[in-house]
Amino acid sequence: MNKQWWLEPCRVPDEAARQAARQRDARLTKPTGSLGRIEAVVPQLAALQGRARPSAEHVFIAIFAGDHGVAEEGVSAFPQSVTGQMLANFVNGGAAISVLAKQLEATLEVVDLGTAPPLSLPRVRHLSLGPGTRNFARESAMSAETCQLAMQAGRDSVLRAQQQRSELFIGGEMGIGNTTTAAALACALLGCAPHELAGPGTGLDEAGVARKRVVIERALALHAGSHDTLGWMQRLGGFELAALTGAYLACAQQGIVVLVDGFICSVAALCAVRLNPACRDWLLFAHRSAEPGHVAVLGALDAQPLLDLGLRLGEGSGAALAVPLLRMACALHDGMATFEEAAVAVKHS
Repeated sequence: MNKQWWLEPCRVPDEAARQAARQRDARLTKPTGSLGRIEAVVPQLAALQGRARPSAEHVFIAIFAGDHGVAEEGVSAFPQSVTGQMLANFVNGGAAISVLAKQLEATLEVVDLGTAPPLSLPRVRHLSLGPGTRNFARESAMSAETCQLAMQAGRDSVLRAQQQRSELFIGGEMGIGNTTTAAALACALLGCAPHELAGPGTGLDEAGVARKRVVIERALALHAGSHDTLGWMQRLGGFELAALTGAYLACAQQGIVVLVDGFICSVAALCAVRLNPACRDWLLFAHRSAEPGHVAVLGALDAQPLLDLGLRLGEGSGAALAVPLLRMACALHDGMATFEEAAVAVKHS
């Protein structure tokens, strides 16, 4: 395998399938454009799946988890021990994403990249890259080797999804402190100030948000320089964010449609697109998060999310909530009659 596998070509969307889907949509018994943006989603899915009648039935959800050294700066409303506790909750069926995955009849995979302290839980893939990242306000979050191992973990998850013939991949994340990590990385990649992108995360008050912004400012000053995307990920990133980045790149290379979750996942998507711009075609965006930095990241990706519900839970939950919408879009496209089939007169201008 190429050591820089993320630079390998992405699959090319099937333009013939896209056109066939558009042609079918134009013949369905409804005014053109009456289903709004739903009408744009189906041709996009058709092009990515290489068939005029796409589907979103087979869904693979991977939750990547890891702890963050920057949590010691008091940037979260919750203690770091919650990361491990939530991992147990995921596999025991008590978390939001667990309930949603069950409702969707989706595969749910939980990957522990490294927690403090290390865990041993049944039905969790423990990769043990370390006891979380280092505190990026004082040193680089991880080594270049560890960053690439985390990216590879994301790729491996996608290869398992491919073996199951999954039609849609959702990446989720868990890690106390990871909205700080995502905000810092987004600031570095977009050239924004912390006050523009850093928000309350899991529920910080105004003083907590102010503290988070100061920590990010310190980190940006500490790591100031001309770094490429991998360099910034190594310095400011998290295990789970790197894994998400690798997963999105692998999906584009293997030909699996991605449904991107909220702020943290969108920052990973930004990293993926910066590393290999062709992967952008394979990314659908589920929702606009309540986290203030999400708007800027979505703008940088020229993304129009499907939902805007004020969500900020993470775990891939917003993406899971958008799956029924995609399924209904596909059902409408596949099941509605054409004007000819329904013997409905079409007015020609």
